[in-house]
Amino acid sequence: MPNYRRARVPGGCYFFTVVTDRRAPILCHPAARSFLGRVIRECRQRWPMFINAMVLLPDHLHTIWTLPSGDDRYAARWGWIKKEFAKHWVERGGKQQSISSSRRNQRRHGVWQPRYWEHTIEDDNDFERHFDYIHYNPVKHRFAGCPKNWQWSSFHRWVKSGVYAENWACGNVVQNQMNFADLENSVGE
Repeated sequence: MPNYRRARVPGGCYFFTVVTDRRAPILCHPAARSFLGRVIRECRQRWPMFINAMVLLPDHLHTIWTLPSGDDRYAARWGWIKKEFAKHWVERGGKQQSISSSRRNQRRHGVWQPRYWEHTIEDDNDFERHFDYIHYNPVKHRFAGCPKNWQWSSFHRWVKSGVYAENWACGNVVQNQMNFADLENSVGE
């Protein structure tokens, strides 16, 4: 059995990819967005964190979190978020994927893949690459022609703050995809 090791940097900044079970396209459903938003807000009340960036796509999400000084408990946060979301989703009649008896015995639902991708942000350049990757992701997956056209993204917050121009990455899609090719190979998507 593989031994999964995660980097633990108290007060660190982390990039995550979290995927639905068998890539079921549920996350942009209005009820799913509502449940996920509520669960993340409740999680932040229990365990504070700053969400630097986030994008929600039908079958996965990407986010960057910065944890408080001395705190490295992102796994507890993700475990709680995934558990609470799945519970609300299934209770309200949301569809789930069929699950094995062992997953059923562990009280897991067929809503999320069991694990998630985590990367510890190493420096400002690494942060910027992952930050841009998150905001470009709807274009990469052809859900939008420009990041500004995808509403379930922190891109709009950063346009208002002056970090991005409104038309950022709205040009040549092929060129933009080439710029993110190296990062994509390391992102676990």
